[in-house]
Amino acid sequence: MTDRHRMRRRGAGALLALTTAGALLLTACAADDGAHSSTDSKRGIGLPAPAPDRPQHEDSATAPSSGRLPTFALDVDTASYGYARRTLADGARPDPSTVRAEEFVNSFRQDYPRPEGDGFTVTVDGARTSEPDWSLVRVGLATRTADATAERPPAALTFVIDVSGSMDEPGRLDLAKKSLDTMTERLRDDDSVALVTFSEHAETVLPMTRLAGHRGTVHRAVDRLSARYSTNLGEGLETGYATAVRGLRHGATNRVVLISDALANDGETDPDALLERIAGDRREYGITLFGVGVGSDYGDALMERLADHGDGHTTYVSDTATADRVFCEQLPENIDLVARDAKAQVAFDPHTVADFRLIGYQDRAVADEDFRDDRVDGGEVGPGHTVTALYAVRTRPGAEGHLATATVRWLDPGTRDPHENTGAMETAALHDDIRSASPRFQVTAVAAYFADALADGAYDIPGAPSLASLRSRASALARTTEDRDVSDLATAVREAGLAGAAD
Repeated sequence: MTDRHRMRRRGAGALLALTTAGALLLTACAADDGAHSSTDSKRGIGLPAPAPDRPQHEDSATAPSSGRLPTFALDVDTASYGYARRTLADGARPDPSTVRAEEFVNSFRQDYPRPEGDGFTVTVDGARTSEPDWSLVRVGLATRTADATAERPPAALTFVIDVSGSMDEPGRLDLAKKSLDTMTERLRDDDSVALVTFSEHAETVLPMTRLAGHRGTVHRAVDRLSARYSTNLGEGLETGYATAVRGLRHGATNRVVLISDALANDGETDPDALLERIAGDRREYGITLFGVGVGSDYGDALMERLADHGDGHTTYVSDTATADRVFCEQLPENIDLVARDAKAQVAFDPHTVADFRLIGYQDRAVADEDFRDDRVDGGEVGPGHTVTALYAVRTRPGAEGHLATATVRWLDPGTRDPHENTGAMETAALHDDIRSASPRFQVTAVAAYFADALADGAYDIPGAPSLASLRSRASALARTTEDRDVSDLATAVREAGLAGAAD
């Protein structure tokens, strides 16, 4: 990707919402995203990703500086979209630096086929835009459906809870406490929970405790939480990881769940220094970090960087209804794992493709030559997940034939053996326009265009419609899909128009 297309990223990011925390904990209510797709690459249809040292074709006219193999670690974060919705509902537009297009796109269910076992299916489809020779190409990855009744390893979850003064605002600590109480009831008897709090200092208020026969102990510890003083996030993380190590359960899923508005103002606040403090425990014991964001104001840059480099995810919730919904639909997806260090790479054919750019994922970029280097960190993905990457692709005038091959590589979570799967697409499979593509593809496009609008056009997506047109498309798609999330998207687009008029 050329410098011209590098986006302004991340300032404040999505307060990693209680949803993922919930997602860590619960074991029920997973929703099936469907099983229909026009491009089924279950058996790796198409060519595998070229080896990193494969030479490029000499006749490539407009090759982007990043080469033909954009590579990134898989990411299932949705916090940016959740926080944008909260901000728009409050009558304002989000800061453009907090808008991450991939998190908008990945906030909606998809219709990709599902594999029967661990690993991924790969789907590639696309449609032409109103801008000559430019198309949107979607690469979709899906894991097996989450099964609430299936066997899974026990969970050992250490909650690191911000109890600083800023958490006293409605929708922060009160929501965290309610969610923790809910999760405590839904976890299995063989699961364990520890609680660490931090304000100006950190404290382990509950060591790792098996839930069987001790749920009342956990509830009492949660009920005693109250907001006070400043935010020493660094000490909180250090204490949290130390507590997780002391309570480490071999054969279990060991997680640290950080619940905070990330407004660190005491002790160490530099994300690199904070990451260095916990790096040893993360690498040696495989303890991953999940960020749960709350509050109308938060430190996005800090929280999102911690989650990205802590092998974790972020999400955002602003109210009880959203949190409860996430607990039912997403919670099982982060206790169990179906893939470790998962990466994706897309090879665009220079005979048919003149230019391309990946929309988003800047902070998850991986060097092309590291795609098959399993020492290089990727993303951890659970059952029931889909991951979508959207590309703007400029085809050569009149070119026909092979367009792209997408490959996903991951490690088995138990044996750490590497696996790959591929999907491919021909130029003839491009829909004539976005409106003729599948409804789910259209939702993906609307979400990406909406992110681009809120980011002041930083993503430079070809064929961008007006907000009024986006609202109309989203409303029509909400009726077609009968999907509440798409209806909420239409509402958010309308609120963005109102907020823009107010400005």
